[in-house]
Amino acid sequence: MKLDNKKIFETLNPNKVWVPVIIGLGIVFLMFYLDPSVNAKTLRGVFDASFGAILIAIIVIFFRDLGYIYRIRAITDKELTWTRAIYVIILWEFASAVTPSVVGGTAVAIFILNKEGIKLGKAIAYVMVTAILDNLFFVIGAPIILFFAQGNIFPASRVMEMKLGRSLEILFWSSYGLYALYSVVMAAALFYRPRVFKWVLLKVYSIKWLLKWKHSANEYGNQIIEASKELKGKNWSYWLPIIAVTVFIWSSRYLMLNALVAAYETLSVTEHVIVFARQVIMWIVMMISPTPGSSGTAEFFFAQFFTEFLGGYTFVTSILWRMLSYYPYLILGAIFLPRWIKQVFFKK
Repeated sequence: MKLDNKKIFETLNPNKVWVPVIIGLGIVFLMFYLDPSVNAKTLRGVFDASFGAILIAIIVIFFRDLGYIYRIRAITDKELTWTRAIYVIILWEFASAVTPSVVGGTAVAIFILNKEGIKLGKAIAYVMVTAILDNLFFVIGAPIILFFAQGNIFPASRVMEMKLGRSLEILFWSSYGLYALYSVVMAAALFYRPRVFKWVLLKVYSIKWLLKWKHSANEYGNQIIEASKELKGKNWSYWLPIIAVTVFIWSSRYLMLNALVAAYETLSVTEHVIVFARQVIMWIVMMISPTPGSSGTAEFFFAQFFTEFLGGYTFVTSILWRMLSYYPYLILGAIFLPRWIKQVFFKK
């Protein structure tokens, strides 16, 4: 695999921080202007939040990041020190925040790990493992949490009914099917038959109108084989902690919003489950967003999904949610990136 340094640094550019910020703020101000129920009094509602619940939300998101740091150390067999793992996660999150969610920061993550001294084959393997585990959490966990939500997973929103109708449900289940298929195929390719996967890939790209991408398909197949070799022989003492911390990471990601909602409204156990489940649905919508870090998309759909729980506090909660779950990584990335470049490229 050839890493294009120029393209990587086009992504890892601190100046890109302003693009998602401007988009996000633009959507927030538009919502503020168009919604007659949102006014200066609404913004003052931020002070009505329960301090204890806000503190829980901050602690949850902090432990989620600790989970990410622990997982990358565990996946790399502790080739990364704690300090280097912190740099990797911050820059990985920054790359994801400044690129469209549908693109993601996979190539950047491989580049960062490689520059941290991990050979390319291992870097590819480690990034692929994280992607497969994250997808499997969604594929396996989504039906379970949706079952406990008792069918109340799709919001009854007039705006969404007018704009999307039942297409949101179709979008979710079709996306779920594609994620499930992708996860199964990639897991089989990586852990079971990488050479068979490459053979099938080359056969598919030998079709006349796909022939121009055959070279890239061959290169991708080689990457899978190389990554599979790096993971061969790993036992359960390697996999179990990684699987457990993946569940912890994603549960923390969603529970943070549960804490924010509980800061304004008292929720029953069933309502907490529904809030959790709706985040699974909203995650799919955000994953196909064309904007950097789902800026604008996240703020708009938040109101549609959670207004029935928050009422007049929906607007301020959406701002708090993004302030805790998104904007810190833009700021930290812009701070840590120049230091990382100096350490990696200019340190003898």
